[in-house]
Formats: sequence, structure tokens, C-alpha cells
Amino acid sequence: MPRKEAKAERKTPNREERLGFRLDEESKDLIERAAHLSRRKVSDFCVTALVDTARRTIAEHETLALSDRDRKAFFDALINPPEPSERLQRALAEHKRRVAS
Repeated sequence: MPRKEAKAERKTPNREERLGFRLDEESKDLIERAAHLSRRKVSDFCVTALVDTARRTIAEHETLALSDRDRKAFFDALINPPEPSERLQRALAEHKRRVAS
């Protein structure tokens, strides 16, 4: 009996959206086997795998890895910024003229 209560208390995410796709029989069998081995429902197994992959993909595209040389140049520029060039000064003045007025 306590097991049923524990199951009922478990919070499940509110799943209202749907995502459907077709796949070949071999892929479906592979996914079903993996879900069975991990003692999960196929849909739960698939959702978890898709969300994990989506998060990893986004992190890979939003993360910038610098070499030691590039990291040093970046922090040196932050600590000791160069004087603005003539071109940059003109661009800032033009920006102020267009945006500030």
C-alpha cells in the first residue's frame, strides 16, 4: 500500500504539448529495448533523451572556449583597454547624434 501512496505523491510535469514523428522499425525496437532496460516507459525515455540532447546542443552553441592566448588577450583588454580610435570616436558621436536626439 505505501508504494501506491508514494507514486501518487510524485509530481509529474504538466505535459500538454505534443511532438510526433515517424521512425524506422529498427530505431523503434532499439528505443523500446533501451527504455525497457532502464525500466521506464518509452515516452518518458524519449522525452528525457530529447531534452538532455537539446540542452547539450544549446550549451555547445552558447559556450565560447578560448585558447590560453585568446583568454590572456581578452582579459588584458578588459584590464588595460586601448584608447578609442578616431573611427570609433566618430561612430560613437554618430550614435549619440542619432539615438540621443
